[in-house]
Amino acid sequence: MKTQLRLAALVMALAGCVSTPPTLGDPAPVLKDERQELHYQQVLERFSARDELYSGFDTMMFAAATLQTQAFREARLQRAAVFKALSQERVRELLTQEMAEVVQAHEFFLGVHIFNYRYEDFDRPSSIWNMVMVTPAGEVRPLSVERLGRADMEMRAFYPYMGVFWVGYRVRFPTTFADGRPVIPPETERVVLRMASTLGKVEMRVHAR
Repeated sequence: MKTQLRLAALVMALAGCVSTPPTLGDPAPVLKDERQELHYQQVLERFSARDELYSGFDTMMFAAATLQTQAFREARLQRAAVFKALSQERVRELLTQEMAEVVQAHEFFLGVHIFNYRYEDFDRPSSIWNMVMVTPAGEVRPLSVERLGRADMEMRAFYPYMGVFWVGYRVRFPTTFADGRPVIPPETERVVLRMASTLGKVEMRVHAR
C-alpha cells in the first residue's frame, strides 16, 4: 500500500499544479512489480517537465517533454524488456543502439495536445512555432522534428503523462555548436525546451543528467 501511495504521489508531482485533458479510455500500462514501476516513474519525473498555454480562460495547448538522457534510455529499455519479455542478448543489442544515439544528438520526446489542430504543425518547415533548446551555453534549433503519431498504449506505456488525444514527436538537437563548443556543458544541471509563437510560449525545464 505504501508503494502504491508513493507511486501516486510521483505521478501527481510530474503533473505539477497544471490541469490536464479529461482522461478517456483505458489507463496507461504499468509494470506488475511495484518497485520496478516506482523506479521508472522516478527516472521519468527527473527528465520530464510540463507546461500549458492559455488564451484568456481557454486552454490552447498542453505540452510535456522528456529528455532522452543515457539514464532515461536505460530505464526505458529495461521497462520495454519487461513488457515485451526481451532476451538479454536483445537488450544488449538495443542498449548499444541507444548509446550510439546519445552521442549523435540531444533528443526529446515531445507530447502535445492542441485544441485547434491547425496549430499542430511542429514538424513542418513553415511551422508557426519557434522551437529551441536553451542551455547555459546558448540556444540551438532542432536538427529534425519527427511526428510519431497519436498516442496509443505503446506510447503511453513509456510516457503516461500523455492522453489519448495527444500527439508524440521526436525532436533532435545538435550536440555541438558550429565552433565546436558543447551545446550542453558538462556542469549543466538543467536545460529548457521552449516553443513560442504568436499564440504564446511554453517552456519545459528538465534535468540534463
